[in-house]
Amino acid sequence: MRGAQATSHEGPATGPPRAATVAVCKPVQTGVAPTEPGDLAEVARLVGDVTTVESYRYPEPLAPDTAARRAGMPLADPAVIVRTVDDLAATHDLTLVEGAGGVLVRLGESATILDIAAETLAPGTDDGVVIVVAPGLGALNHAELTVNAVRARGLRPAGLVIGWWPPDPDLAMRCNRSDLPRITGVPVIGVLPAGAAALGPEEFRRVAPTWFDPEWLAGSSTSRPASLARTP
Repeated sequence: MRGAQATSHEGPATGPPRAATVAVCKPVQTGVAPTEPGDLAEVARLVGDVTTVESYRYPEPLAPDTAARRAGMPLADPAVIVRTVDDLAATHDLTLVEGAGGVLVRLGESATILDIAAETLAPGTDDGVVIVVAPGLGALNHAELTVNAVRARGLRPAGLVIGWWPPDPDLAMRCNRSDLPRITGVPVIGVLPAGAAALGPEEFRRVAPTWFDPEWLAGSSTSRPASLARTP
């Protein structure tokens, strides 16, 4: 599972409605050379008008702390990441923060995406963690462990998203889709079809909303500040 977090900012309610401003932060990108496009380039290609910020990058596709040490590069500083997220949240309606690996993967010396979420998600609000899960065997165990880790930090699991769904799912996948909410106590709020990233930008933007529970989308589009953290 991967991780990401989102924070939103509410400005004065004046004038006509406007399009929400969105920022996407990738605290640590691994497995990409300095001049190569990373995950945020793909986000910008598919989604369009979003602010993107990458804090640290390491060349080997490893856990961030291991990748930094092997490259002889400075470890990611959680204080820098938190400041970046807070700055983006202060100037955007919604800020998404994409993790690197699972919720307990070390981003730096010891900090994890859960540490970043605990520092930046607002308590007592609808802020929460969106957990991206695989559909096949092992998904139930993986999802429950992740949900338990999120709850142990006092954070709210906001929903499960199945990260890819094949045209012809096998028995385990079909059963998992039904069992995930029962096992974790967290609803499945989205199911992304396999190959979604291969769509052209216009088609992706047109069909992406249909992959999510419309009631959840409506509830997450309120005018109050909200933060989400996503972890695959």
